Amino acid sequence: MSRAALVVIDVQESFRQRPIWAHASQPDIVRQVDRLVDAARRRGDLVVWVLHAEPGSGTVFDPALGHVRLIEGLTPVAGEPTLVKTSHNAFTTTNLQQILTMAGIRDLTVCGIRTEQCVETTTRVGCDLGYEMTFVTDATVTFPTPHRDLPPTATVEEILADPRTLSGEEMTARTEYALAGRFATVRTVDEVTGATPVGARS
Repeated sequence: MSRAALVVIDVQESFRQRPIWAHASQPDIVRQVDRLVDAARRRGDLVVWVLHAEPGSGTVFDPALGHVRLIEGLTPVAGEPTLVKTSHNAFTTTNLQQILTMAGIRDLTVCGIRTEQCVETTTRVGCDLGYEMTFVTDATVTFPTPHRDLPPTATVEEILADPRTLSGEEMTARTEYALAGRFATVRTVDEVTGATPVGARS
């Protein structure tokens, strides 16, 4: 029995309802996650699905609106838990740690949306809890991120026009630098699935 798990974080319809989705850093996220899921299932690893909800908020993360569900093309199979969190990380408001402990799992691979928010935060918390963390960088999604002084009501056009905005690629790179060697091993989908040997990146 494998002692590893893949945790798929917030790859949900909610994000596709936002105008900024057109500028997602990894538009092929469903295929990338599906490759990781297939590889995990073949190895006998546990796959855990996590969704983010903000009940009563009236936003795209409010379950009442119907968007707190996996993006079409991703389907759990029997024995794969689906957890709903209300915090940034996947541990604090779910029983994820209990599930992992009961299964004897110590190695976690994470992917999902957003790179520098819920996926990175889960990675940091998981590391602090003693798990060996693998962050699959090209199976995460982020978006152009505005400067803190830009009003929260700013449109996508205003965000993109602001020279202080960080691109999705810049956000991903910053996350990789922050995690690698401290909180996780940063790998690609090809490396995790065996399509490319580790260390063979061009």
